Amino acid sequence: MNADKKGDAPLSELMFIVNARNVSKCFRREHGAIVRALDDVSVSVPAGSLTALVGPDGAGKTTLMRLIAGLMVPDAGSLAVLGIDAAANPQAIQERIGYMPQKFGLYEDLSVQENLDLYADLHGLTAEERRERYPRLMAMTALGPFTARLAGRLSGGMKQKLGLACTLVRAPELLLLDEPTVGVDPLSRRELWEIILQLVREHGLTVLLSTAYLDEAEKCGRVVVLHEGRVLTEGDPQDVRGLASGRVYIAEPPPHEKARLLQARLLEEPRVVDAVPEAGRVRFVTKAEEPMPREIAASPAEARFEDGFMILLKQREKADRAIKRQREAADLPRLPPEVVVHVDHLVRRFGDFTAVDNVGFDVARGEIFGLLGPNGAGKTTTFRMLCGLLPATSGTLEVAGVDLRRARASARQRIGYVAQKFSLYGQLSVLENLEFFASAYGLRNRARRRRIDWAIDEFDLGGITGIPSERLPPGYKQRLAMAAALLHEPEILFLDEPTSGVDPLARREFWRRITELARRGVTVIVTTHFMEEAEYCDRIVILDAGRVLSRGAPAEIRARARPETGRAPTMEDAFIAIVADARAAASE
Repeated sequence: MNADKKGDAPLSELMFIVNARNVSKCFRREHGAIVRALDDVSVSVPAGSLTALVGPDGAGKTTLMRLIAGLMVPDAGSLAVLGIDAAANPQAIQERIGYMPQKFGLYEDLSVQENLDLYADLHGLTAEERRERYPRLMAMTALGPFTARLAGRLSGGMKQKLGLACTLVRAPELLLLDEPTVGVDPLSRRELWEIILQLVREHGLTVLLSTAYLDEAEKCGRVVVLHEGRVLTEGDPQDVRGLASGRVYIAEPPPHEKARLLQARLLEEPRVVDAVPEAGRVRFVTKAEEPMPREIAASPAEARFEDGFMILLKQREKADRAIKRQREAADLPRLPPEVVVHVDHLVRRFGDFTAVDNVGFDVARGEIFGLLGPNGAGKTTTFRMLCGLLPATSGTLEVAGVDLRRARASARQRIGYVAQKFSLYGQLSVLENLEFFASAYGLRNRARRRRIDWAIDEFDLGGITGIPSERLPPGYKQRLAMAAALLHEPEILFLDEPTSGVDPLARREFWRRITELARRGVTVIVTTHFMEEAEYCDRIVILDAGRVLSRGAPAEIRARARPETGRAPTMEDAFIAIVADARAAASE
């Protein structure tokens, strides 16, 4: 590899491609408050390694990534990248690395080939270099057949692969990926990981990535766990997993009790560190000093990275924020069971393209109902029709007893909607957003004040009411969107990939709230790319290419999985098998 012109060490002689020592970085908010994004952080990234940055929202992952990319300068400490002082010569670093931020700058009005050419032009690639690199990139990303397609017409997974191809077009010596699989379906996520692992194993590329998926961190050779701007641990993922050894159990719910309700009970148990539904049961982790709760029928389970990660966070936090159980009697009243969403032969066409093709299902009051499918399956289109935001081409569509093909406006008063992309007003503060939506829902005077106070208290927004919503971390944006959607006490809540980009801790908090809402009679319809979250659902429909491929309770869906020998089937195994079988049948 080449050495930097100013006498920096050759890459072949470097043990660590990134070497950060006691790095700190602060930001000043508009009202003068100082936010310490990184606090005395020391991190090393070995040459040729695959290293993951993990941690809750606001942990400092993106800030550290931007410092390494030479886009910002540390306030204190030293940072060397490729042997170059990042503070003294950031341009030299940028010329030798590839950086793919969370929102990569693809040009949606340009084709796949034109996007590649544009990035090649920006990096000064010769015609010979393009002839050598383009075929490898197209083969690696499987985008070869789509070079003429506009980037804006690609699925989410294909856009991420194109972004990665554009980042790799100049053969970087270090690749930085900031949450590359957020918002990507399981099939595309697996394909992206095959590309990343190939880059490391076959090409010796050094890759540093951040991820909200803890199973992805376990695939890496090295992890750095950040929390509130500080490093909790750095090293082999197996060391983090070892923290939970002997402390992990699987519990069977009592007869006629849903797994998510057992999970809620376990999370209230002081001896339990963490609990999540898994394959119809509940996986939980106990405190080291506490034995397994005797009243819970459970068997030991093998520890995972996620278990150790949660232990690390709970050790750092003195007390886990609990959901407040005491609510006013008027809040979220219990309602009688009945079918509140009825869909039959639903069709939506855009010109010659059929986005939703004869979809049908019923959802009962108080049910958590999951719509799953790859990117472009028709989930969001179905959601927009259910919310009255998009008219159906044909079919039956009834929500809360209202025919949406005739009276969309009246139905909207009885539903709440959290969009896939943050849809509140970024320049308005948290409080201003809540006040705006309260007025939009027709809340006035005392009722308006009561519901806003409830939302601030329920979603722990009290300390950030004056901050513009566009500046919030993903987890807080999700809380604010949920709070706004619930201000008018809707009967039905639509959640379109609500936890995309949200850290594991915030996802657990989110699902505790959803479980409580369903317990009180609110109907929840959700889409998600986190297959483990489908375990919270009472029933699931899997879509692809606008058609229903499978439907049923999680156990019925899971029965169609084809797991590796010796491993219990997961919802992700089932999802991939169902979609792959349907596509194979369609191609015959």
